[in-house]
Amino acid sequence: MIFIDNHIKFYEKIVYSLNQKYIFMSGKRITSVDIFRGMTIAFMILVNTPGTWSHIYWPLDHAKWHGITPTDWIFPFFLFIVGTSIVLAYYYKRQNPHFKPYKKIIIRSLKIILIGLLLAGFTFHFPFFKNISTLRFPGVLQRIGLVFLVSAIIFVSIKSWKAYLGILIILLVGYWLAMTQIPINGHKPALSKTDNLASVIDRAVFGKNHMWKHYEENGYVQGDYDPEGLFSTLPAIGTTILGIFLGLILINQRISPYAKTIIFLSIGLILFLLGLFWSHYFPLNKRLWTSSYVLYTGGLAYFIYGILYFIVEIMNRKKWANIFMYLGMNAIIIFSLSVFITKSFYLLKVPGTKTTIHGWIYYNLFVSQLGNNEFASFLYALSVVFFYILVAWWLYRKKIFIKV
Repeated sequence: MIFIDNHIKFYEKIVYSLNQKYIFMSGKRITSVDIFRGMTIAFMILVNTPGTWSHIYWPLDHAKWHGITPTDWIFPFFLFIVGTSIVLAYYYKRQNPHFKPYKKIIIRSLKIILIGLLLAGFTFHFPFFKNISTLRFPGVLQRIGLVFLVSAIIFVSIKSWKAYLGILIILLVGYWLAMTQIPINGHKPALSKTDNLASVIDRAVFGKNHMWKHYEENGYVQGDYDPEGLFSTLPAIGTTILGIFLGLILINQRISPYAKTIIFLSIGLILFLLGLFWSHYFPLNKRLWTSSYVLYTGGLAYFIYGILYFIVEIMNRKKWANIFMYLGMNAIIIFSLSVFITKSFYLLKVPGTKTTIHGWIYYNLFVSQLGNNEFASFLYALSVVFFYILVAWWLYRKKIFIKV
């Protein structure tokens, strides 16, 4: 019996070692995922840093309310690829009974949320942080942190794709019914900026002073609604779940690369058409993150990724996209750095003048040569993107990969 027990233990060690080796090999980065993520970050920076908000090409601006522009694709694309990254990071690790992911997931989520709050509140005068009574609590990074928290916990806790599909349907249908059927002040909601359940909940939870301050025709308006509000984060989780499905297909070794491409393109077309159909009853709206918007942008993400997957993983054409891969491998840090520097350039003035650093660069290097128009504003944003590509390239060359 001792002889048999020793042999069993010996074979268990071999199996465990092989599993660990397989897990290590499975952790190899998928280039097309990094490129897709990097493209998304590049466009996030491009649309967030125009030379002037008064002159923007319409595809680089968000829809005013209902409707959609290419700029409205970008944030859901990032949350989509977050879902895919969750699968690549945790699928094999969760097979290990000793793996305890919850603490790491919570800590990472809190870090992302904290970075978002710090970037929203920092100033260059004592006490170097704005009054907490006017600090905006929601934000892009805060939404990324919350969506990652919920989606990652769902993935490591549940191992059934059918359960993911059920959660997705509940989130999207439930949000649709809540937003269109629950009365607001005794009447059916009109889904305007103020007359919708998401805005009502956000104003009740955060208070107007802690919500998005946005520009209207007559000046800045504080606290009517928030495009990264709390209630509209629920369907945003659905966007990430769509990305989880893509990740599960990616790691499935029984499906050939060509078949994966066809699956991605097919799912993309189906979701796109479903979203378009649903938009007749629940309008496409990025600021409300409507259910139709989730399917519409999810379909586009699948379709675009399918094309990218074919080019990069099957045709092995990668060099053209290296600049995006650099961005994708340090995505959160690059984006956070861009927010910090952009805000600093708007706050700090050139010594001896009343002009901000942003204004001085824009007017002296772009407007003076091209005039104050959309093209000058666009080239300024493009130069900013190029700067962060150089930063990402330097980090890559130094093999510095910062995980938040």
